[in-house]
Amino acid sequence: MILAVLSALAEPTTRLQAMRILSDGEEHCICELMAQIEATQSRMPRHMQVLKQAGLVIDRRDTQWVRYRRNPNLSEELATTVDAILAVPEAKERQAA
Repeated sequence: MILAVLSALAEPTTRLQAMRILSDGEEHCICELMAQIEATQSRMPRHMQVLKQAGLVIDRRDTQWVRYRRNPNLSEELATTVDAILAVPEAKERQAA
């Protein structure tokens, strides 16, 4: 399980950014995630599927869109690990510091 999670979060451009957005615990439409991450419609569903398969997110279909949120049922250990990964500043932020 932890290997799937680490592998899913190892892609910083889309998946890690999506998890940062979803870390607020709210539901976000895939269109909103695409806009904030500047991801294409062809890439985003595939990346979200990886996060879903790793057990990090859950989804809900809302007419034509899919809404995602962080899986509230993560084990305490896994949630702590994910939070620690998300707390690490992005490379751009580290270079500017």
